[in-house]
Amino acid sequence: MTNPYDTLRVFYGDLHNHCNVGYGHGSIENAFDNAVLQLDFLCVTPHGHWHDLPTEPRLAAVADYHLRGFERTAAQWGHVQDLVRARYQPGRFVTFLGYEWHSLRYGDHTVYFNADEGDLIRADDMPDLRAALRQVRAAGTDMMLMPHHIGYKVGYRGINWAEVDPEFIHLVEIYSMHGAAESPAASPRYLHTMGPLDWESSLQYGLSQGHMVGVVGSTDHHSAHPGSYGHGRVGVWAPALTRTAIWDALIARRTYALTGDRIQLAFAINGHPMGAAAIMGPERQIAVQVTGGDALDTIEVLHNNRVIHRWTPPLLHETALPATVKVHLEVGWGARGENVDWDVTLRVAEGELLAVEPRFRGHAIVEPQAKEQDRYAFSAWEQPSGDSVHFTTRTWGNPTPTTASTQGMCLELRADSHTRLTGTVNGQPFDVAIGDLLAGPRAHYLGGFLTPVLYFHRAVSDSGYMASFRCTHNVPTPGRDWYYVRVRQRNEQRAWSSPIWALAEDG
Repeated sequence: MTNPYDTLRVFYGDLHNHCNVGYGHGSIENAFDNAVLQLDFLCVTPHGHWHDLPTEPRLAAVADYHLRGFERTAAQWGHVQDLVRARYQPGRFVTFLGYEWHSLRYGDHTVYFNADEGDLIRADDMPDLRAALRQVRAAGTDMMLMPHHIGYKVGYRGINWAEVDPEFIHLVEIYSMHGAAESPAASPRYLHTMGPLDWESSLQYGLSQGHMVGVVGSTDHHSAHPGSYGHGRVGVWAPALTRTAIWDALIARRTYALTGDRIQLAFAINGHPMGAAAIMGPERQIAVQVTGGDALDTIEVLHNNRVIHRWTPPLLHETALPATVKVHLEVGWGARGENVDWDVTLRVAEGELLAVEPRFRGHAIVEPQAKEQDRYAFSAWEQPSGDSVHFTTRTWGNPTPTTASTQGMCLELRADSHTRLTGTVNGQPFDVAIGDLLAGPRAHYLGGFLTPVLYFHRAVSDSGYMASFRCTHNVPTPGRDWYYVRVRQRNEQRAWSSPIWALAEDG
């Protein structure tokens, strides 16, 4: 059976995020600069319109900052289009034009153009919005809608499944800074002031109602930091890094939602990739391949929202060098609210540096703040030689014991018993053996007690972060079934595939 991913590559992006075009923070130039550090494609989605904006006196401040944001978006819409056009580099970085359309009744949606120009459509209900999109499509530009932070109760800016029309909606956002909306049991929970997750607004409920939608993760970040680590991303399987190839993959639902790590997830049934809908008999051959960003904990295959197969790593796991390993270097901690600027050089001694994955984040903002930061683009990285990495960034102390404001860099290495990581952090030297990191993590304080820390996580070998398995599922009476895969790592980073639909001969 052929592998449907043999001719495809995975690319990572963020399709829903904000800056000060709208009511966020940081310039749209900052947003593009931050995105190219760790993403392959991007759509910045300024706040555009809210047709049923609440008018109660108690919500006057909320209405005010939204209306001012809409005015800024309208005033700068031409500049947004110019940047989308100027920053598009086929093969290197793909940009899309889009904006956000708010609605209590229908749920919030992002609106996308398969182009770098288009009018800001301020429709006052969903039928009018669809009619306007049809006109744009008829004129030669394809359009797409995506419901986001879907988990809020219908009528409270959560998804309204009764209005999810496959004419324009192919994907839904199931993870962002708001939380995970796969199911009521998904983690992390919805904790924003807008409320908790409602069962009838979850992905699993929508699938149970017959909707055929793929999934994405996005940050919904409001401080010009698309792809902010841990706040949501999307992986897309496409043949090339071009606007057309990525758009076609989105339409085909060859997508999966991510929290942060660049987990590579390939999932197929009877040779069909994620997002497919195909006629299948009672026997379904399921194939799953995962390359994680850290040690894998659990991979589950679900059929009609129920787990039918669970992969877990061996209970006893020994790593012997030489091996391919991943090491996550993290910087931060120290005094809460105190900015620390970092300058880190890493060198691989007596080993080989195979790949670099930056794990940068921005300020965790989802609504206007009274205080502006002095800058919102504060990270950069380069690989000056084949065995070294240099990066600069900023941290500001973890705001709570359960909320990270750290920055990081993950290295994939080919290592043996002599391999070491050496370098400097803010002028201080460090030297750590990979063999020691396989035993456990190491911390390097920049000063005394309660000072910032350079932290080497435990190294993980490829036998710990890679998994591949096959299983067979037999269905006595084939119908309109759906399958999807979810992945959890030991560092709590996660991924969810788009479903595959197995259809009976009669549809």
